[in-house]
Amino acid sequence: MKQYLELCQRIVDDGVWIENKRTGKRCLTVVNADLEYDVAGNQFPLITTRKSFWKAAIAELLGYLRGYDSAEQFRAIGCNTWNANANENDSWLANPNRKGEDDMGRVYGVQARAWKKPEGGHVDQLRKIVDNLSQGIDDRGEILTFYNPGEFDLGCLRPCMHTHTFSLLGDTLYLTSYQRSCDVPLGLNFNQVQVYALLAIMAQITGHQPGKAYHKIVNAHIYEDQLMLMKEVQLKREPYPSPQFSINPDIKSLEDIESWVTVDDFEVTGYQHHEPIAYPFSV
Repeated sequence: MKQYLELCQRIVDDGVWIENKRTGKRCLTVVNADLEYDVAGNQFPLITTRKSFWKAAIAELLGYLRGYDSAEQFRAIGCNTWNANANENDSWLANPNRKGEDDMGRVYGVQARAWKKPEGGHVDQLRKIVDNLSQGIDDRGEILTFYNPGEFDLGCLRPCMHTHTFSLLGDTLYLTSYQRSCDVPLGLNFNQVQVYALLAIMAQITGHQPGKAYHKIVNAHIYEDQLMLMKEVQLKREPYPSPQFSINPDIKSLEDIESWVTVDDFEVTGYQHHEPIAYPFSV
């Protein structure tokens, strides 16, 4: 929580105004932020200075791990974050590759589970990583990436959190996650939850202990229409202690994740928080 608030204050104090072409809005922006989450110590990085809806973040992560490509699929598991990008993004609505209502195209989980090979067929990046880690193998390339420039025109949004690298040291699994762009008031808490949960899930299904998760953000920003709420409301609230996170111990494989797991198989305890803040969302 402390590092989140420090990043928010850094943007307020040192940020530079940049106009974002996609949204048509100005952003107060800094470059390079490094966050660290203690998964081994179960210090769940859930924002306490406003209410955060962590279940939607977990649902979105499950959708990525399953390779979903439709906002309808995400809604069915409790996540509404893709509705706007799939159905209200003008450039995507005009894209001839869009298949119809709720179609997201080849974004995020599609790349993770079905990266197209030039000669035909596809690569299931996640399956390879799970298989290697389950055998105690770290080939220094246990990399899951959603960033495929050759197919940007086939999806509604370039990935923001784009690459996850897993590292195995003895029996302890670590994660380094890279993010090109971050809407700090709205998106970062989703991203924090997902980085933490991804390491916890992968450690559990591959039979390892989780270590730390390292979260690297290139462009961290606060939109102009969010700034007053950040300065006058959220940054003036006192944070509560970090809650704790647990996973159903019956989740033991990637197949479990793909088939029967729901957000109800994850639990957060000790979550004290302030009232929600209705930050504007930019499509």
